[in-house]
Amino acid sequence: MKITSIDIYHIPRKLTKPFVTSLGYNTQAQSIYVRIKTDQGLEGLGECTPSPYINGETYETCMVVGRMLAKALLDKDPRNIEDNVAVMGKVIYGNTSIKSAFDIALYDLSSKAEDKPLYAFLGGSINKTIYTDYTVSVGASESMVEDALRVKEAGYFITKVKVGKNAEQDVADIGAIREAVGDAMNIRIDANQGWGVEEAAQSLSAMESFNIQYCEEPIKRYKFDFLPALKGVSPIKIMADESVLDHYDAHRLINNASCDLINIKLGKSSGIYKALKIIKAAEKVDMGLQLGGFLESKVLFTANAHLAHTSECCRYYDFDSPLFSLDDPVIGGMKYGDNGQITLTEGAGLGLELDPVFLKNAEKINVRT
Repeated sequence: MKITSIDIYHIPRKLTKPFVTSLGYNTQAQSIYVRIKTDQGLEGLGECTPSPYINGETYETCMVVGRMLAKALLDKDPRNIEDNVAVMGKVIYGNTSIKSAFDIALYDLSSKAEDKPLYAFLGGSINKTIYTDYTVSVGASESMVEDALRVKEAGYFITKVKVGKNAEQDVADIGAIREAVGDAMNIRIDANQGWGVEEAAQSLSAMESFNIQYCEEPIKRYKFDFLPALKGVSPIKIMADESVLDHYDAHRLINNASCDLINIKLGKSSGIYKALKIIKAAEKVDMGLQLGGFLESKVLFTANAHLAHTSECCRYYDFDSPLFSLDDPVIGGMKYGDNGQITLTEGAGLGLELDPVFLKNAEKINVRT
């Protein structure tokens, strides 16, 4: 089997409301879709939504680098995923977002070649129930409380609240949200590197009574060497996010006892291939993992849902991003149910395709033999 054609599409998706974190403000999701075709008629689909302030990519860079990667992968056997990942690594350093879109497409195609759902291709099985959280953006205190109440009223029993403005205000906001939603709702917080080291220690200590599940990336990613001390004084579990791109980062933080949990995002890890290596590193110490993303649609999050069924260490799920968009360009894939439950279909691969309506006006690159 050989790759004969690769299509790269840019489809911007308008969000229902701005998505705001301590790192930035978004009104659109800039999705890049990669479709890989073979001489045997099989196709694989992948997706990324680049984040300039996390992985240093934009949709423009993804289109340019995507063409380079596509040319390098033509005539390759898509099932040789390890070799193809190595090929992409030789083409260019970094660019984890666009590489993840190619990686996901390769896995989708390879599992279709064996007529298996992706989770089964990866050796997993459906043996757990998955519920996503729903995120509350950074904003005015009153708006954040109102948003948290809307999440609760919609039936979700887990919310993730973005923080990182400043210690005093963040503590006040989380306190107000906890009081408004009650004790039964699970609250997670995500500072997106927004606090200083001392500020993080103060904030987390002050939130001890709010029953917070964990805090994602409290301090700057390059200050990871401060994480062990912060973890030692924090009454709230620390989840590493931006400080863990691949398995090398995961091994370093695990070996240094820097965090309690790790957040895997395929756009950071360059896709499923390296995400599986992070999972193996976590399994050695029984560390809990979250599967999350940026502002992708159901292509990436369906891949996440399949990945979740490959390891008991995958225990937390941040799969709400597709719900932020006014439009859904994906047919099939994972489904949202009551209380944010996530279910999968039994089709081969990811079990989805792009809606042709959205492809008519998409910016497109085609590379073929």
